[in-house]
Amino acid sequence: MRLLPFLLLLTTTLHAQQPPYSQRMADSFMRWHPDSIVVGNLKATRWDYEQGLMLLALQRVWERTADARYVNYIVHDLDLFVGAKGQIKTYRPDDYNLDNLTPGRVLLMLARQSLPGREKYQLAAQTLRQQLAVQPRTQAGGFWHKQRYPNQMWLDGLYMAEPFYAEYSQLYGETANFDDIGKQFALIEQHLVDPKTGLLYHGYDESRQQKWANPQTGQSPNIWGRAMGWYAMALVDVLDYVPASHPQHAKLVRYLQRLAPVLAKYQDPKSGVWYQIIDQGTRAGNYLEASASCMFVYALAKAARLGYIAPTFAQNARTGYTGILKTFVATEPDGTLSLNGTVSVGGLGGSPYRDGSYDYYLSEPIRKNDLKGVGPFILASLEVELLPSLRIGSGKTVGVDTYFNHELRANVLAANRPATNTTLPEREPYHYTWEDRMHSGFWWWGNLFRDRGAKTVSVNAPTAQSLAGIDVYIIVDPDTPKESPQPNYIGPADRKAIADWVKAGGVLVLMANDTANCEIPHFNELASQFGIRFTNKSRNMVQGTKFEQGTVNIAPGNPVFPTTRVTYLKELATLAVQPPARAIVSAESDVIMAVATYGKGTVFAVGDPWIYNEYVDGRRVAAPFQNALAAQELTDWLLAQVRRPTALSRTPKP
Repeated sequence: MRLLPFLLLLTTTLHAQQPPYSQRMADSFMRWHPDSIVVGNLKATRWDYEQGLMLLALQRVWERTADARYVNYIVHDLDLFVGAKGQIKTYRPDDYNLDNLTPGRVLLMLARQSLPGREKYQLAAQTLRQQLAVQPRTQAGGFWHKQRYPNQMWLDGLYMAEPFYAEYSQLYGETANFDDIGKQFALIEQHLVDPKTGLLYHGYDESRQQKWANPQTGQSPNIWGRAMGWYAMALVDVLDYVPASHPQHAKLVRYLQRLAPVLAKYQDPKSGVWYQIIDQGTRAGNYLEASASCMFVYALAKAARLGYIAPTFAQNARTGYTGILKTFVATEPDGTLSLNGTVSVGGLGGSPYRDGSYDYYLSEPIRKNDLKGVGPFILASLEVELLPSLRIGSGKTVGVDTYFNHELRANVLAANRPATNTTLPEREPYHYTWEDRMHSGFWWWGNLFRDRGAKTVSVNAPTAQSLAGIDVYIIVDPDTPKESPQPNYIGPADRKAIADWVKAGGVLVLMANDTANCEIPHFNELASQFGIRFTNKSRNMVQGTKFEQGTVNIAPGNPVFPTTRVTYLKELATLAVQPPARAIVSAESDVIMAVATYGKGTVFAVGDPWIYNEYVDGRRVAAPFQNALAAQELTDWLLAQVRRPTALSRTPKP
């Protein structure tokens, strides 16, 4: 009964107030900081963890909206700091400050984009990675939080360093680092978890020399909300990069599973949010705090979405988010949003000395629109905004062919790879792969499937066995000899395996290209089984940036694209259709897209791979074209067509 009112409230909110809260807060932030990010009371911008947090939040909004304003802001901000050889203004590596690593995550994103001069972002990320190679450590192997805080591990540092460390290690094949990353979390679990409550203390001094340190345990004396928030976010984000097959992955999931019920237990039942000092909510002076609450909502919602913790914890996230909106969020007269109730800072030691006492944590000022709250609010909003759509793809697996389309290129990260790296391959698959974030990839489309709860995988040669666990199978632009020295052509055995799979309820997507860039004859032998043929006629030949020449209009009432009206398709092969296929999008006398019902299954065909990154991420083709919206609607439609048992129903019951 609690779920339905929330969903109704959320649905009403999202439709009545467009854009959603995530985008509204991101837009508000860019109005406060139109040119660069100035943190707190500083007079000038600097390389800073709050900068990294906000840029990551903007990246996530861009990935959800395909609005290039957000990535353009990121590029502009980082270009104020990053030089051509990867040098970073205001960054001092000899500070050995983990806080300074946080912007590295956005550097890694830009290093994999089709951007002029993107190599400098790669080099800058390597500059940050080098800091970790020489970062001082405790005797047990834990990173010091900063050079000026010797022998100390703080919860904050896990978020500042480990997600960047993990993503870098994944990209560069530094698999040995995953054990080191797991060690950082294991040391925190060993030294900072309170055995009575399961909550975590803010910091740990291995030497026991600090006045704030417990002489027996080395722990700081109180449970600070935002410190635990940093830790919770670090856990769910690191799991994005540590392979599920790696032993550390299971350990990290267990830490999350231990933490989630603790967060739920200390969630204030009246407001739905959390206190500054989490376990002392009734004590005089304590107050509800925004940044920790946003961090916990983000961590719980994301962990539940990805199946790391029980789905019931998504309700805690919903309750917390509703409480955040009621307790902390306000609309200003100019229409911007504001976030109240974020404590400005919380530390240990230093000068003046911070003793970690209850009174200390309550003495720090509370700020409006503090970025340590704004960034997590955007991230939490994005996760909660996903919850209603998860049922669309839950338990379903979407496979993209990498057998008939198997082009290779020089690895985009190999040219400037560190000399110590030995496992990064010189060449990598690209062109319509889930992993490719350049213009040529399907990463953006894959993200739409993943955001709806589906799993994305690559499929080698189609057989009854390889297709058994696939619900949606995408074959795009089979290779010609000029694209692959030894192309794999679609043969009789392939056609039979695919047709049998569709007949049993699978959803097949066929995406060709113009005849000069696609192996059409064998592809047509497959397509013709469903009443579809890719013709030799190409249309929408676009000259330079005359994007209007690629216009394809979609009429109201379209069964696949209910709200999309204007799309962009360039140099596409038109279709010829006969039963059981039927046209669903046409231009003049040309059929552009078609669908067919075959047994229990469905086939969708189009003569162009028109929703690869270049044409949906908003940077190259923008309004009035609606390719991003069309990609969302196609994704939803494809998932809805699945008529075969999904992964959830295929799993044997104990």
